[in-house]
Amino acid sequence: MYTFPSAPSASSVRTPRPRTFRRVAGAAAAALAALVLTACQDGTGFKDGGAAATPDPASAPASAAPATPATPADPATPAASAAPATSAPGSAAKNSAGPARSAEGGRVLCNGSNTAVTVQPVSRPLNHMLITVKNTGSKTCDLTYYPLLRFDEMQWAPAAREETKPQAVVSLAPGRSGYAAALLSAADGSGEGGTTGHRLTIAFQGPTPRSDGGASATPSLPAAGVHYDSALTVTYWQQTGEDALGS
Repeated sequence: MYTFPSAPSASSVRTPRPRTFRRVAGAAAAALAALVLTACQDGTGFKDGGAAATPDPASAPASAAPATPATPADPATPAASAAPATSAPGSAAKNSAGPARSAEGGRVLCNGSNTAVTVQPVSRPLNHMLITVKNTGSKTCDLTYYPLLRFDEMQWAPAAREETKPQAVVSLAPGRSGYAAALLSAADGSGEGGTTGHRLTIAFQGPTPRSDGGASATPSLPAAGVHYDSALTVTYWQQTGEDALGS
């Protein structure tokens, strides 16, 4: 007689679990194992993270200090310029019409602006002419070297006789006079190119030979004029007329 097998009891029947559940459980277990391993490596173990900490203002790093404003320049201290200023050309030019400054201290040079100049032909010595310069200014002036003579449009300058050179510059206090003499022509007639001058210009020298000493003078000549030739020479300035004519 055939016997049917008995039905299985409920306790012995197993309900199959979905595969998805098994995958999730496996992933969670792997993550937990990794966390445990990391905690063990740094020696800290598991800790309760707790609430997020609020940073302490006192422990915050100091912020960068604000830049100190530059100290303004002292207006009393002028800034250095790139190059010294340069004066405009001719700004210090001398006025040739006025008395020029002398090389001797605070005195000025004698010239046509601060003196009165006269000339006078004399009979002794023969063929000579005396030149007189009177200081009409308020300062002492210096007569340097010798007068530079020019009759009319004469193209040459008479030479000075070196043996008449004084030991010191002739200085004239206000109201005082200085002198020079001119040999107009050779007494023996050896001079050449004799002619008569009707106008005379006397130039004054500056601190160096032949330099500009200021305004010239044009003293009056005799109505008949003055005869001269190639022997024309002059003396240096002297303190007295006698020294000028006796040289």
